[in-house]
Amino acid sequence: MLITHDTRCALDAVVDLVNTAPEDETTPDALPDVAALAEFVHKHAISDVGVLSEFDLSAVRKIRGRFAGIFAARDARTAAGLINELVAAAGTTPRLTDHDGYDWHVHYFAPGASVADHLAADCGMALAFFVVSGEQERLRRCEAPDCRRAFVDLSRNRSRRYCDSRTCGNRLHVAAYRARRKEAAG
Repeated sequence: MLITHDTRCALDAVVDLVNTAPEDETTPDALPDVAALAEFVHKHAISDVGVLSEFDLSAVRKIRGRFAGIFAARDARTAAGLINELVAAAGTTPRLTDHDGYDWHVHYFAPGASVADHLAADCGMALAFFVVSGEQERLRRCEAPDCRRAFVDLSRNRSRRYCDSRTCGNRLHVAAYRARRKEAAG
């Protein structure tokens, strides 16, 4: 599957967005205010975004939950339905652009769209490419029992199980090793 630069940027943004949600009632929201949303927009170089407001923050949190549903979808039909709802509500308007030193690429959001509609359109279409190519199973949640972070498995053989092999994966491998050693010793 060919993943273009703008699609990869949209995938990174949607994964980071989904992972800003609190995992439970004890975890704080990583998008607590408009300043955090502005930092998110800056980090992901989201273009054509005007002055952000509380309305934008609320709208982005709402689509964040809808994107989380796509990562939780059990099958392509469910994921496709959720993606269709997101991109339709955003009023997608595909257009070619070559801004900020990047070569020609497609933006799916309408000119002047809100940041929520921008994310819904561009990130929704990036996820749509995975469903269309039969790769929806690459949209995953970490398999570590204490982590449910979203990620896109871009490994060649679709074998990635953890959001980060250095943290979640390594922690589980060390725990399994210690359990085997304890069992062997005693």
